[in-house]
Amino acid sequence: MSDYTQMWSELGLDLAAHDALLSVLGSAYEDIFLSQKNRPEGMKYFDFVMSEVHGLRIKELMDAKAQGRIVVGSYCVFVPEELILAVDGVSVGLCAGAEFNFEGAEEVIPRNLCPLIKSAFGFKRGLVCPYLEASDIVVGENTCDGKKKSYEVLGPMVKDLHIMDLPQMKSDRGRTLLREEYGKFVARLEEKSGRKVTAENLKKGIATVNAKRQAVKRLAGLRKADPAPISGLDALLVNQVFFYDDPVRFTASVNALCDELEERVKKGEGVFPKGTPRLVVSGCPMAVPNWKVPFIVETSGSVIVGEESCVGERGTQWLTEAEGTTLPEMLDAITERYLKIDCAVFTPNPTRIDHVRDMFGRYGAGGVLHYSLQFCQPYLVESGLTEAALENSGIPVLRLETDYSQEDAGQLKTRVEAFLERIHKG
Repeated sequence: MSDYTQMWSELGLDLAAHDALLSVLGSAYEDIFLSQKNRPEGMKYFDFVMSEVHGLRIKELMDAKAQGRIVVGSYCVFVPEELILAVDGVSVGLCAGAEFNFEGAEEVIPRNLCPLIKSAFGFKRGLVCPYLEASDIVVGENTCDGKKKSYEVLGPMVKDLHIMDLPQMKSDRGRTLLREEYGKFVARLEEKSGRKVTAENLKKGIATVNAKRQAVKRLAGLRKADPAPISGLDALLVNQVFFYDDPVRFTASVNALCDELEERVKKGEGVFPKGTPRLVVSGCPMAVPNWKVPFIVETSGSVIVGEESCVGERGTQWLTEAEGTTLPEMLDAITERYLKIDCAVFTPNPTRIDHVRDMFGRYGAGGVLHYSLQFCQPYLVESGLTEAALENSGIPVLRLETDYSQEDAGQLKTRVEAFLERIHKG
């Protein structure tokens, strides 16, 4: 990485803490990703993105700001990138995937909140997330009680916090609420950017984001092959970079990777031997650099072939149908698209179980690994319901509850290996 010290200093980062974080991140990335065998050549682009995730990409954000564009940071897939692009803004995901400065976080929020929330606060209070510090607007959404109340604490710490209320039920009232919230978000974006959202520029934004989704959907489809042409770790990385990278460049890079994977599939080449046990992971999102469980799974004799997750199919499987020509029609289409997301915040949430069943069959999986972060009430409550429904359908399920630390890695590996033995025995 080039020397971006001046830029980081201008953003107000704690340079010593930030250097230490990058050192740990780089070491973990090398151990986990670069040690893999027979990786696709197309992954070199994503290796480069990760090497510059706090460097060149942040410079691009700062250059955009210098050009009068706004940077909008968010923690959730319910925040429509289409709307941000419609005011020529830049959408970025914010840091929340590592056990960093939990001590600082616990000075202002309870200890028994989920690691994702504590991570977000740890990064902020430690002044090490350049994405957060570069954001002109931070969007907070009430997808759980922990987030909803925590944003009251985060608000005074950031430049501009926009709270987005989300429905808890998929009903006519829920649809109306979401449509109103997206209308408020448009007004906020217009005020901050000084640009108007028009039918023409929103249509372009929708097309750009749909192209991103089509690219990762293409990647997902190629993972049906046996042997798997790409590891679950690398596929997860692509889905994580989805939230950070320039959308047009990202789309082109994913499609180039898919071209290579198609050739692998034709030749019967894979990163694991044919017949390797195949798993679908379902549950909580895995933000960068949360690679613990996939690494354990894929160094235990199995391959992850799909993610029913916000960092996976839950966040990308639907396109926005932009057939309307007026701005209200397009906002209605955006609302319909995002209301389909089967997040555990919704009650009831039967489509999520249907989706996992579908993925299990579609990817030729032998089992489902349900992944929950400790203290994540929505997914922990749903984990039992999901396990019962899938097991009753003859689908083996392993429930894992964990955090961002490495303390339970040995125990998790033992449980995963026992689960694979169960699958092997049928």
